[in-house]
Amino acid sequence: MLGDDIQKGHTLIVWRPDDPEFWEKKGKAIATRNLWISIPALLLAFSVWLVWSVVVARLPSIGFEYTTNELFLLAALPGLSGATLRIFYSFMVPIFGGRLWTTLTTASLLVPALGIGYAVQDTDTPYFIFLILALLCGLGGGNFASSMANIAYFFPKSEKGNALALNAGLGNLGVSVMQFVVPFVITVGVFGAIGGDPQILEDGSQLWIQNAGFVWVPFLILSTLAAWFGMNDIAHAKASFQEQSIIFKRKHNWIMCILYTGTFGSFIGYSAGFPLLINTQFPEVNAFTYAFLGPLVGALSRAGTGWVSDKLGGGRVTFWTFLLMILAVIGVLFFLDIKTEPGAFWGFFACFMALFFLTGVGNAATFQMIPSIMRQRIRLLMPHLDENAHQRQAEREGAAIIAFTSAIAAYGAFFVPKAYGTAIAYTGDPDYALWAFAFYYVICLVITWYFYTRKGAPVPC
Repeated sequence: MLGDDIQKGHTLIVWRPDDPEFWEKKGKAIATRNLWISIPALLLAFSVWLVWSVVVARLPSIGFEYTTNELFLLAALPGLSGATLRIFYSFMVPIFGGRLWTTLTTASLLVPALGIGYAVQDTDTPYFIFLILALLCGLGGGNFASSMANIAYFFPKSEKGNALALNAGLGNLGVSVMQFVVPFVITVGVFGAIGGDPQILEDGSQLWIQNAGFVWVPFLILSTLAAWFGMNDIAHAKASFQEQSIIFKRKHNWIMCILYTGTFGSFIGYSAGFPLLINTQFPEVNAFTYAFLGPLVGALSRAGTGWVSDKLGGGRVTFWTFLLMILAVIGVLFFLDIKTEPGAFWGFFACFMALFFLTGVGNAATFQMIPSIMRQRIRLLMPHLDENAHQRQAEREGAAIIAFTSAIAAYGAFFVPKAYGTAIAYTGDPDYALWAFAFYYVICLVITWYFYTRKGAPVPC
């Protein structure tokens, strides 16, 4: 137990991560513990948030007669609610403290997890109940904003990019874990009699779709307890909403919202729509055999490439990421146009894997940019502050901007699958949606070059 000189209960009264002596003697161990409790909590949040991406693809086989557009809507709605909740969650850690807020938000995921488990067992369950449950899964999406804001406070600026990449990347891994685990657990009676009866398919095989929700319950309980008993609050990180709302006056807050939507918005949107997109475009392929690999690649690339941006500069890495993403989307479109040809699926799949990989690299890069941008801007915007006050203000605003940009970007989880559904409904294929995504990446490329990477850029990073 730490002494009362820096800690009172679970609250850290003194916290100086940029002081090398403090960091090595006490700070690093505390920050690392909080990070490794945060990561599994965030992983579970992503698992619950995106669980509909798998469930919707199975609903028709167990007797729920919905149109393709209705199924894409169910896959998209968690993105809409999750992104909206992130806006509010962005400001909660400085108000309530990271420990309490992580505990409450992790426990809240029990509601949609249990709700899905019961609702799918009855084919008379109305569509509007599924719409409500899909919206409630957005509770998991909201958690990301507060989790990233919380972890940003714990680490020194030299390690912040890597710590945020680990928290986000391994947290994002929850999408891949879910898309790998759920197709397996729904084929076995994991919970016995208490889990309910199986659904009988036309070929006589059995599925336990309810396990898609129930499987997360024990892990959510354990993660909630770990957060309550193992995490810390930071006293100087406390701030009211009014104090944090200054970020709405910061131009670069809005610019980074655009860029992070291009990276994370793409990652989460592609993750939500990938299984159903494969089902509709390549019906002969078992989507669940391959769909989990996309989020896996994106999450691991985010977790493993944070150091690249720390070394080369987040702006430069972001620029090249968007350029390559444009080329990858063009590749996807090419193989969709020849989807009846032999090997077309593998070309489509390879291009999508490249897209997922690049979104992960871009996610890490854009989040590395934000603290750097704020350190430069605060000195210009608040010249009356001394060096310590500059650092603290930049840290506070940087954490709030990280959380808020993640909120705006999360709308990608709604718009990407909804764009697929709308394009297919009106034209018979998703091409128009993909062309729109490519055009957005062109806009992001130009913005990155103009503000952050060109010679004489206003904020080089």
